[in-house]
Amino acid sequence: MRLTDFDYDLPRELIAQEPPAARAAARLLHVDDERLVDREFTALPDLVRPGDLIVMNDTRVLAARVHARKPSGGRVELLVERIVGEREAWVQVRASHALREGATIDLPGGASARMLARNERFFHLVFDIDTPLDAWLAQHGEMPLPPYVQRAATATDRERYQTIYARAPGAVAAPTAGLHFDAATLAALAQRGVQHAFVTLHVGAGTFLPVRDDDITRHRMHEERYELPAATVDALAAARARGAKVIAVGTTTLRALEAAAQAPEGPTAGWAATSLFITPGFRFRIVDRLVTNFHLPRSTLLMLVSAFAGTARTRAAYAHAVAARYRFFSYGDAMLLDRARPCDAVQD
Repeated sequence: MRLTDFDYDLPRELIAQEPPAARAAARLLHVDDERLVDREFTALPDLVRPGDLIVMNDTRVLAARVHARKPSGGRVELLVERIVGEREAWVQVRASHALREGATIDLPGGASARMLARNERFFHLVFDIDTPLDAWLAQHGEMPLPPYVQRAATATDRERYQTIYARAPGAVAAPTAGLHFDAATLAALAQRGVQHAFVTLHVGAGTFLPVRDDDITRHRMHEERYELPAATVDALAAARARGAKVIAVGTTTLRALEAAAQAPEGPTAGWAATSLFITPGFRFRIVDRLVTNFHLPRSTLLMLVSAFAGTARTRAAYAHAVAARYRFFSYGDAMLLDRARPCDAVQD
C-alpha cells in the first residue's frame, strides 16, 4: 500500500487544543462489523462483556521539555527522549546551531548539562544536578504537548496530559486513549465484571515522526521498550481460556501486546524492545478490540488502526467523524474498534 492510501482531509478547527471539561466528557465512535454508532465515552462499560480483559499502558509522562541557554546566551530547547541513568539521557535539541561534543548548556535553577555524544537526531547529555533527572524535570520541566497543540503547556496539562493510573515515569507523549478514563469509568467496568491488567511502554517522540516514503514498506519504525508484568501474562492466558475478549486501551498497549506475541513461546514477562510496524495484512494474535483516539493523516498509527479494523472501515469511520465534527488527536474524542474478520481485511 502507498502512503497516500492513509490520507484524509481534516479541518484545522477539529484538532483539539484543550482537554474536555471532564475526562470522560468525550464522544465515542463505536466501529463494529456493520455500523458506525455515535455514543458518549461513559457508555464504554455497557459495550464490553463481563469477564473481558481490558489492558492499559501505565507509563507516566515526564515533564520532558526544558528551556535552556548556551553559555553565549543563545536559546536551546531540550526534549528528554529517554533517561538512561540517574543523571543521563538521550535528548532532542532545538538550537540555532547544533551542539558539538563536550558543549555545555545552562539549565534552569543554576544547573548545567554537557553533551557526550550524538546519534542522528538524539544527543547524549549528562546533567550536573543534585537530584535524579526525573525529579529534576518535575520541578524545572514542562509537559511536552504534541506539536499540533499550538499553545504553551499550563499547570492544567500536568494533570490532564496524564492518565489517572500513570505509574512508571518515562514517556514523552501520553498514551492518549487512556486520558478518557476517570475513577467512575474504571469503577463501572469493575462492577460489570471486566478484568484489567497493565503494560508499560514509554511512548517516545518517535510516535510523531512522519512517514516520508510513499512506499510504506521502506519506513523504518522507531524502537520502543515495553514491559509485560507476570500478572498481565497470566491474565491474558486466563482470558483466552475462558473465551473472553482482550481490549487494548491505545495503540501503544496494542503494539506491546502484539510485539510480545511474535515470540515463538508467546508473551513472556519482563522487558523487551520492539520496532514492530503494523500495517494492513498484519496477523493479530492477542487483541480483539481497541479503544483509541483519532490519529494524524499519513501516520503509522493510522496504518495500525487500518490494519486492525480494515482499511475501508477505517476510511468510513474517519469520514464520518469529520462530518460529525468529532474532536481529533491527543485531547480529542475516541473510538471503540472491533477487529476486522480476516476476510474483511483481505477484501480491503
